[in-house]
Amino acid sequence: MMLRTVRALLFALSLTVGLGAPTSRAAPATPAPGPCSSVQSGPETFTVCVVDLKRQRVRLFWLGQDGLPYSSLGNLAEKQGPRLAFAMNAGMYDKGQAPVGLYVEDGREMKGVSTANGPGNFHLKPNGIFYVKGDRAGILDTPRYLKARPKPDFATQSGPMLVIDGHIHPKISTDGPSQKIRNGVGVRDDGHTAVFAISERPVTFGAFARLFRDDLGCRNALFLDGSVSSLYAPNLGRSDLSRPLGPLVGAVAR
Repeated sequence: MMLRTVRALLFALSLTVGLGAPTSRAAPATPAPGPCSSVQSGPETFTVCVVDLKRQRVRLFWLGQDGLPYSSLGNLAEKQGPRLAFAMNAGMYDKGQAPVGLYVEDGREMKGVSTANGPGNFHLKPNGIFYVKGDRAGILDTPRYLKARPKPDFATQSGPMLVIDGHIHPKISTDGPSQKIRNGVGVRDDGHTAVFAISERPVTFGAFARLFRDDLGCRNALFLDGSVSSLYAPNLGRSDLSRPLGPLVGAVAR
């Protein structure tokens, strides 16, 4: 009899607890939202950062308030704080970390357009210019940019063009011998979506160009650089180390 009474009391107590206020439990941790994610293209893996310019501002960075180049993604992230959604290197530069070609920041042209001939990827004509004006972005090969004169808020010149009006650059072979870590940028037809990508291992120019045209939906895309290619993507917990860099590009809150 005593045992049945104890069991009844325990049962009643369990009902009382069940009807009481629910106990608070910490929500499971979830990855921080952000613009960057992994994309598979054929056998290769890329990290791709997609930015809607209606929601975020894409801008360029070169010199800090001290007049010196930011030089590294880590330094830029420290100066910009949590407003910086992602960043990567933004084009070729000389030994003094100055842009090789056109560079416009906050509407101010800090380096003019280069139409010079020479060796290297930058001079593999046509090269091109990525630019931002308000909530729109564009990529034009250099001769067309000079004709259009869009007066951008931000612009960086690099080369070669990867994709031109839906066609891969005529001098880029399907899969050439050169393989490097590469990064670049494309713009979708809506003009409001900029797409940045970096390879996770050395890839050919052909594989990189096909990524933008076939997988990322960009009819125009520009190569930014190779070997020094680096990414800051806090939503992936990533901040690459590299040699000193020149111009940088990133997305910040509007």
